[in-house]
Amino acid sequence: MQKSSRSRKAPPKRVRHAKSGNVGRAAKPTQAARQSARQQTSDKPNKQAKLLDLLRRPAGATLAVLSEAAGWQQHSVRGFLAAVVRKKLGLELVSAIEADQRVYRIVTAVAR
Repeated sequence: MQKSSRSRKAPPKRVRHAKSGNVGRAAKPTQAARQSARQQTSDKPNKQAKLLDLLRRPAGATLAVLSEAAGWQQHSVRGFLAAVVRKKLGLELVSAIEADQRVYRIVTAVAR
């Protein structure tokens, strides 16, 4: 025999909770606070600055030296040289083979 629909229990009601996204949210930092945070991070040398300093030396730098200084693999350093140094910063990068090693140098900025 089949039970009628009237004898079935209603499903339990869902309990709504407050949204957790708004709880404990800190206020947005002011523009002055963001600028001081940027200055603190820019004071310490980053990998890009280290590599550019090595490339600006008159002797230049080899791929192995650049790779060691940044802690990157050699193909990552080559990508940095092409994308950041040449394209993004617009610096003229020259390479020459000296003592069986390729040496990279930054000469001057490219006129645009």
